[in-house]
Amino acid sequence: MGGCGVLGVGIWLAATQGSFATLSSSFPSLSAANLLIITGAFVMAIGFVGCLGAIKENKCLLLAFFLLLLLVFLLEATIAILFFAYTDKFRCCGVSNYTDWFEVYNATRVPDSCCLEFSESCGLHAPGTWWKAPCYETVKVWLQENLLAVGIFGLCTALVQILGLTFAMTMYCQVVKADTYCA
Repeated sequence: MGGCGVLGVGIWLAATQGSFATLSSSFPSLSAANLLIITGAFVMAIGFVGCLGAIKENKCLLLAFFLLLLLVFLLEATIAILFFAYTDKFRCCGVSNYTDWFEVYNATRVPDSCCLEFSESCGLHAPGTWWKAPCYETVKVWLQENLLAVGIFGLCTALVQILGLTFAMTMYCQVVKADTYCA
C-alpha cells in the first residue's frame, strides 16, 4: 500500500510540476516525480514478492523480500534528502550558493531549477535571474520548522518497515524450521 501511495505522489508531481523539479540538467528525466514513480513501482513489486512468499511459504521469496525491503529502507533517506533539497519550494541554488554550479559545468551557468522564473535554458542567463539562497541552509531551516511532522512521518515509515522486516524474517525462520522437521 505504501508503494501505491508513493507511486500516486510521483504521478501527481509529474502531472503538476512537469520537468520543473528536474534534479540534473544533464539528465532531464531525473526528476523528483520520476524518482517517486520508480520507487513506488519498485516498492509495489517488493510487496508482491512478500505476499507471494508468505502465501506460498517460500524461503527464497521471503528472503528476497527481506533483503529488498532492507535495501529500500536504506535508500529512502537518500531519496528523501534529494527530493527535499531540489524541490522548487525551497527556492535555493547550490549547497553554499549558486557559484557551486560553476565548477560542475566549468562555466558561468546553473541548472534551470535555480531560475527565479523557470524557462528552458534560463540557467545560462545572468546571476540576477537565479535564486541566491544556499540550499543547505534553506533545507536546514525548513526541517527545523517542520521537525515534528518530519519526525512523525519518518518514525511511522521506519516502524512499518521494521515490522515488515521482522515479520519476514520470523516467517522465513518458521519455514526453515518446518523444512528441517519434515526432512
